[in-house]
Amino acid sequence: MSSNFKARLKDKHTLIGPLVTLGAADVAEIMSLAGFDYLWIDLEHTPMGFDQAQRMIQAVGGRCPCLVRVPENKPVWIKKALDTGCAGIIVPQVKTAEQAQAVVRWSLYPPEGERSVGIARAHGYGASFGEYVSRVNEELVIVIQVEHTEGVANIQSIARTPGLGAILIGPYDLSGSLGVMGEVEHVQVKEAIRTIREECEAAGVPAGIFSAEGQLARAYIDAGFSLIALGIDTLFLLKAAREALEQARGEGRIAN
Repeated sequence: MSSNFKARLKDKHTLIGPLVTLGAADVAEIMSLAGFDYLWIDLEHTPMGFDQAQRMIQAVGGRCPCLVRVPENKPVWIKKALDTGCAGIIVPQVKTAEQAQAVVRWSLYPPEGERSVGIARAHGYGASFGEYVSRVNEELVIVIQVEHTEGVANIQSIARTPGLGAILIGPYDLSGSLGVMGEVEHVQVKEAIRTIREECEAAGVPAGIFSAEGQLARAYIDAGFSLIALGIDTLFLLKAAREALEQARGEGRIAN
């Protein structure tokens, strides 16, 4: 599953997955049944821990790959995420080539990297340790996020970091760093996004981006982005609930 996902990512197939922020196995299982290409389990902006993330991955089973976004670019977070048996990681706020190189180094076992060795779910709790270690460096999906003006300034060198599976833009943090928080369609934000996408294309690295809604995601796909983070579980829930309530009360009616 993960090797096929990495191959599709490398070939720049359009891959769409939601952010999963509610730390419940049932939620992850439901989202995996919706037909997404992958799930993005978020440990950066949620209170959930690695134990919850692991149970969510177990609930998803083999239906689609799970990528875990770690809280920050530190080796302890990266190895904890990988030991859950996820297909790969997403690392936020990468601003320099040196930081990108560190992500790759901490994600891969020696001799290619410096990932430390433990016995966890990823290794079949020891039953498949040798088999896992022999293949994981080739199959692991390493995604970094460029979501700050400093990262945009360094994108040429960042994009040429060996071992990256994709570079994914966080447009909201990017807009904040540009002084136009939340204005993802602002001309400065759009220019920064274009710069990142073009440098990724020049380096042969798949480019990804987050979109809160489908129409904008379609525009990003048409522009050349292939790894799409589409929506958030909480927003899907809220939108569906509001729409059902509006329909029940009558379109345009305001009632308590």
